[in-house]
Order: sequence, then C-alpha cells, then structure tokens
Amino acid sequence: MAMEVLFASLPVANLDAAIGWYERFFGRAADIIPNDDEAMWRVADNGWLYVINDPRRAGRTVVTISFGDLAEVVALLADRGVSAAPIEAVGDEGLKSNVHDPDGNVLSLIQVASAS
Repeated sequence: MAMEVLFASLPVANLDAAIGWYERFFGRAADIIPNDDEAMWRVADNGWLYVINDPRRAGRTVVTISFGDLAEVVALLADRGVSAAPIEAVGDEGLKSNVHDPDGNVLSLIQVASAS
C-alpha cells in the first residue's frame, strides 16, 4: 500500500480566526481555500494540513510536524507571535515543543536525530 498524499485536519470553531493564526504559524497565506469551511497549507511534497470549520470537534486534535532545527523554528514562531512550550528532550534521539492553536488543538513540533 503506497501513500500518495496525506491530508491532516484540524477542526476549529471559528475558521476566520483560525486562518489568521495559521497564517502567522506558517508565515504565509493558505495555499488553497477549497470552500467556505476549509483552508489548506502544503507542509511537505505530498503532505497537507488543513483547518476545517467543525465546532463540535474543535480542539481535540494532535498533529506532529518534524523539523531539522527545532530551536530555529521555535524562535521564528516567537517572532511571529506564536508561543511554543519550552523544548524538551524525548528519549536519546529527539526534541519536542508543543504549540496550541486558539481552539486547543496541539501542533507537536519535533526534531529527530538523523541516522548516519
């Protein structure tokens, strides 16, 4: 079974407010606004994160995104007004920092040691 594209959704209670927050998080406007209830950002070649207007499920999602330099990402987010938790070690090989969107969804930002 080969994956072609991954779409990960984050349900929110107020799409307009969420779009503004995610624009700050990503440092750019959404790549696609397919309809009145969704906004999408391409986060990898075939990976998309989208926010969807769904107040009943808002704030109950965790999405993990891996970066090469987590400290740089956390500093960049701070410059954009997005607060991240302190970076913590995860086992011997990883680092993690969580960010909460206005609805309480968690974006778990990680850095994993690359295999040599």
